[in-house]
Amino acid sequence: MGRYIIRRILQAIPLLFLLSLAMFGLIHLLPGGADAVLFNPRLTAAARAALRVRMGLDDPFYIQYVKWISAALTGNFGYSFNTNEPVSTILARRFPATLELFGIAFLVALALALLIGVISAVRQRTITDYSLTILTYVGISMPAFLLGLFLQDIFGVTLHWLPPSGTGSYGLSLPPFASFIDHLRHLILPVIALSVLFIAGWSRYMRSSMIEVVKQDYMRTARAKGVSPVQLYMRHALRNAVIPLITIVALNFGEVAGGATITEGVFAWPGMGLLFISSLNARDYPVLIAMLVLSAFFVIAFNLVADILYAVIDPRIRYA
Repeated sequence: MGRYIIRRILQAIPLLFLLSLAMFGLIHLLPGGADAVLFNPRLTAAARAALRVRMGLDDPFYIQYVKWISAALTGNFGYSFNTNEPVSTILARRFPATLELFGIAFLVALALALLIGVISAVRQRTITDYSLTILTYVGISMPAFLLGLFLQDIFGVTLHWLPPSGTGSYGLSLPPFASFIDHLRHLILPVIALSVLFIAGWSRYMRSSMIEVVKQDYMRTARAKGVSPVQLYMRHALRNAVIPLITIVALNFGEVAGGATITEGVFAWPGMGLLFISSLNARDYPVLIAMLVLSAFFVIAFNLVADILYAVIDPRIRYA
């Protein structure tokens, strides 16, 4: 296992470099370029040329990339075109909000997806299975922004049960516990909107995998030995049925660096997704390239985590 992990890490290093090179190139191909963002349009041609030389924009593409990747390896992603802050400082400020939203939504989605998938498989071709199937298809086909707007309109505007956006009530001075409760109330709607998207897809994977596992010979043997239904499904079937789901969950969690862009945009949640939207609108290239590279890093890292979890959950899987 140790050798396998080391080999995967060594394979990931050149892959990350290639991805960063491709993303760096794509960002530089965006219309307008850094000139349109940084330079005053009233500058003379001589002043613009001097600024390009000072900022390294006159260098060939490969020289710019080498300078950028050399600094990025030390954690220095440059400075934001929009605020002139270090990009690493901006990301460090926004990432906790996204991690909070993603983490809670993932836990809720994983628990409910496993439950719905198991129930649908056990109650296959019954009214329960058909009802859950219809609900999951509705969740899969529902656009994220539309679901968010529905939740805001119903629970925030019409019923006034929950705040429609933000992370806390502005203009109020609340004691610590009341502030914590207020923050949780603001968290409910975006968590529901984000988790529904994951629940719908994951539960279908879980149902299909569970149906296949239930048909296996060892399940018939356990049933013939008198193993109780709860122990049969939860101990013997669930552990093996969850293995195909691990890859999907790991890939989705790898998107945490990019943030839930649509969900955060709808609910004004100040995380990485909202940062991506504002940076794209402002053509803040240093922030955009840093977020794209971090997203690639998390996807690769959680792919490795998924492979390790395979061996932990299923003793039959061993990596030479």
